[in-house]
Amino acid sequence: MNDLLDLYWTFVKIGCVTFGGGYAMLPILERELADKRHWTTLDELQDYFAIGQCTPGIIALNVSTFLGEKRHGIRGAIAATTGFLTGPVLIILVIAMFLTNFAQEPLVQHAFAGIRVCVCVLILQAILRLWKKSVVDRFTLGLYLVVFILHAFSGFLPFRVPAALLVILSGIAGVAAAGTKDRGNGKAGESR
Repeated sequence: MNDLLDLYWTFVKIGCVTFGGGYAMLPILERELADKRHWTTLDELQDYFAIGQCTPGIIALNVSTFLGEKRHGIRGAIAATTGFLTGPVLIILVIAMFLTNFAQEPLVQHAFAGIRVCVCVLILQAILRLWKKSVVDRFTLGLYLVVFILHAFSGFLPFRVPAALLVILSGIAGVAAAGTKDRGNGKAGESR
């Protein structure tokens, strides 16, 4: 029971600082879950992020559910998910009650401007970390460039490729590349 409470309170703390969405949360999740608590590795966390990005809902919430399930099954998933939601729901309720009265105040406007800048920095940091761990060879760089071009310039192309299809095709390309690499390593081992 103490482990479930620890899981719950850890995600309450994380949920209270979920400014900027999933990618802005990556550095916070890495520090709290991988570096400090050793509940997951950086590679696993990035896998959870990839899956969380491809499933409906908030990325960091999906990651909390995956990690909770890994640690303590369904009860862990419920504890982590509930913990992650507790802080934001309470904060949003308080903000909703008072924001309409103060939203146009210069102090509030300046605070939001500062928060937006901070969120941009957190997202950029997450992108750089994901890049460093994901784009590791010529194949992954080539895959990145193809997906980037298809997605970024889809408005100019004669066809539009849905993001979900790009994710699925990238996964298939990764599996195919790994299979080709494994076969190549097997042949190299046989020739020795």
